[in-house]
Amino acid sequence: MKHAKTATQNACKLCNPLGACLAFRGIENCVPFLHGSQGCATYIRRYLISHYKEPIDIASSNFHEETAVFGGSHNLKIGLKNVSKQYKPEVIGIATTCLSETIGDDVPMIIREYKQEFKNGSPMPIMIHASTPSYMGSHIDGFHAAVRATVKTLAEKGSREKLINIFPNMVSPADIRYLKEILEDFKIPYMLLPDYSQTMDGGPWGEYHRIPPGGTPASAIAMAGSAIASIEFGSTLEASKSAASYLEEAFGVPRYHYALPIGIKESDKFFTLLETLTEQERPEKYNDERRRLIDAYADGHKYVFEQKVIIYGEEDLVIGMTAFLSEIGITPVLCASGGKSGLLKKSIKELIPDMEELGIKVREGVDFVDIEDEAKLLKPDFLIGNSKGYTMSRKNNIPLLRLGFPIHDRFGGQRMHHLGYRGTQELFDRIVNTVIEQRQNASSIGYTYM
Repeated sequence: MKHAKTATQNACKLCNPLGACLAFRGIENCVPFLHGSQGCATYIRRYLISHYKEPIDIASSNFHEETAVFGGSHNLKIGLKNVSKQYKPEVIGIATTCLSETIGDDVPMIIREYKQEFKNGSPMPIMIHASTPSYMGSHIDGFHAAVRATVKTLAEKGSREKLINIFPNMVSPADIRYLKEILEDFKIPYMLLPDYSQTMDGGPWGEYHRIPPGGTPASAIAMAGSAIASIEFGSTLEASKSAASYLEEAFGVPRYHYALPIGIKESDKFFTLLETLTEQERPEKYNDERRRLIDAYADGHKYVFEQKVIIYGEEDLVIGMTAFLSEIGITPVLCASGGKSGLLKKSIKELIPDMEELGIKVREGVDFVDIEDEAKLLKPDFLIGNSKGYTMSRKNNIPLLRLGFPIHDRFGGQRMHHLGYRGTQELFDRIVNTVIEQRQNASSIGYTYM
């Protein structure tokens, strides 16, 4: 007898404030600060360090039993004072956890009180507050909440500048570096937020830095209200949660909202938009990248055509990958996410109108038990997703191509490209090699030539 499922088992998502801490790490001279228990900060540090292989400090107001009953105002004020004294940050990014949200701490009011109580004539750090309760949403929601809160706090009105804002979503440091390279090649000033391309993937230090170098300067974010346009990646990002939408409403900066540019079709849209905004043609090296990618599609098509995969992870990454997989002849028989935006299926259908005819199934709000049950029925050739799916992969003998966040059991997750022609090329090569390796290992005699 099959019983109704009453609890999540091995969630296909992570906690809300984790995403906020990563976004705050992409601001120059910023310390992420969790208003909640110490355990939350420890858990998030462990996940981020394991994936990015970089040290990360996350301050905490260190809730305990008494705080949970009487409120965390005192703890937050003392924590802010200590962090300001020890780290001397320009910015403190404050994210709330389940406990502080549940008891109803009024963080904006506490910050105002703190500024009144501790003002002594010397400059205080800029304090940004993002509401990120883990009992709602996922790490992606926390990421976007922190980005929008940052823009709301810092952006100012000014005369229109030849400047582009770009909000890349929760992509890898390698992707951020590639986006910056593209914008620099188009020779247009830009404000990219968040920029953790160095803070979460930097070089060796001669001495320890309390706050690592890198990140988007607060002064650059202040210019966001003067830009000619904002480009924002994220199919499921609603206007009420969007930094670009806030800039459009508050300062009249046009918002261009696109899916993650994975694959030729979606990358073409991004480059065409840049050509329109900058009034110049793309540099020839990107045409070369596109031509090499088309050639690779032709060379590798015989290996990947009609393969069946299950793709899981953050909704926007699943959407971008689904469009790309359909472009190369692979059928994503299941597109799954722990997110619950209600927009996953709609967004995929907009990119792939014949998704039902292709046999693409979409499920949101699932955990890995749900995905494993589907895998037993759908029998995919391989899985695409983060390391949290490894147990399912091993148990059912289905190859796993690791992608997204977190990647704990492989090296270099922070340096994987996903976006544009270059990122698509790397993804395509990895997928082809996964298929070849699977067939090679399954062969009774083996072969040494593809």
